[in-house]
Amino acid sequence: MKVRANEARPPESLTSLNLSKEYQSFLIELKDKIRGARLKAALAVNSAVINLYWYMGKQIIEKKNWGSKLVETLSKDLQNAFPETSGFSVRNLRRMQQFAAVYPSLEFMPQSVAQLPWGHISVLIHKIKDKIAREWYSDQAVDQGWSRLALENHIHDNLYERQGISTIKTSNYLSRLPSPQSMLAQELLKQPYNFDFLGLHDEAHEREIEHASTEHITRFLLELGKGIAFVGRQVPICLEDSNYFIDMLFYHLKLHAYLVIEFKATKFKPEHAGQLNFYLNLVDDFYKTPEDKPSIGLLLCKSRSKFEAEYALKGIEKPIGISEYKLTRAIPDDLKCSLPTVEEIEAELNNLDVNYENG
Repeated sequence: MKVRANEARPPESLTSLNLSKEYQSFLIELKDKIRGARLKAALAVNSAVINLYWYMGKQIIEKKNWGSKLVETLSKDLQNAFPETSGFSVRNLRRMQQFAAVYPSLEFMPQSVAQLPWGHISVLIHKIKDKIAREWYSDQAVDQGWSRLALENHIHDNLYERQGISTIKTSNYLSRLPSPQSMLAQELLKQPYNFDFLGLHDEAHEREIEHASTEHITRFLLELGKGIAFVGRQVPICLEDSNYFIDMLFYHLKLHAYLVIEFKATKFKPEHAGQLNFYLNLVDDFYKTPEDKPSIGLLLCKSRSKFEAEYALKGIEKPIGISEYKLTRAIPDDLKCSLPTVEEIEAELNNLDVNYENG
């Protein structure tokens, strides 16, 4: 059988360079189509599940006068009818009820909440009672691609409270940077930064913190936020006959700007802002390229007065934020009584030494 010249014929051998390139382009196109179809299907399934769970929660609320055993009975009957499905436990049905109570209408549910899997939504409605905080966490979960475990960890670490949302200005990001860069930079301000993973005591010096941060750079970057790359520690800049050293230098991939971080193992002093402003001028002159946005400064102090920070930043043109850091977490009050004192530990160690010598 003869094949017409204008008919498409499959490549006889992929060893031919041109045919191989043609096939690879064809394969890439199909892969993209398949991934897109799978994503649409997953989103459609998730949307259907969320709508179903909201409807079930709404119905439970409307029929609450049927008695206190409604949820338990319904859970048992649904699990018997759908044994292959694990979403009809008593706890999950109560979460559906809570879900419908928090969002009485699907039309007014925040868009970010509707995009999340049920596991994320269940965590939010169970652990976050404040409406604004809950919406903030849902926005961040969608934007940052948080897993359910990551969301739980951020809630446990009080990330929303540590974002520095306050009427007292501890940064000038909003006034010195254009939108949306200003809002992205504002997300750098956590109150306080939690550096307990560094394994340092509260009296650690600045160089100790820098060194430990470099050793644990992955955890340090996670605490700073998404999209930040490490450039160097104690980065030297020579100006005439003087050498200056940047504590830690990063690059913010979303902001397309250098991030200068200075540690102060003391309470904030107004002159610290001036020093960081000087370093930002150096970085802008010696490192920044025409494609980069203005460099950003972040001053991490052991403690700081919000009012002093606000007044220190007035008149400074460079974008600077001031935050606190914590090296150790406080021991909860309910655990303090169950922990031995230093004297008790020393006495126990002495007893061990005596027993070892006698043995």
